[in-house]
Amino acid sequence: MRYLLAYLLIINIAALIIMAVDKVKARKNRWRISERTLFLLAMAGGSIGVLAGMKMFRHKTRHLSFTIGIPAILIAQLLIVYLISRGGN
Repeated sequence: MRYLLAYLLIINIAALIIMAVDKVKARKNRWRISERTLFLLAMAGGSIGVLAGMKMFRHKTRHLSFTIGIPAILIAQLLIVYLISRGGN
């Protein structure tokens, strides 16, 4: 359990940082981090970090795929955790 929590902390911090980097790159019209990569980070457990980055940096907030998709991923992950914690019943 300790390793899982450490993993989640690290991936969410990384996702938040990557959202910040992508926002800076967007402002400077530079090469961007792909939306696919951002969604993969969210699906790999970094959905809180991506969502926090959206809110903190006002990034990807006009993209319907992000405003619906990232919270949906987070809800699905929370549901999975809930079901696992109940023993699957």
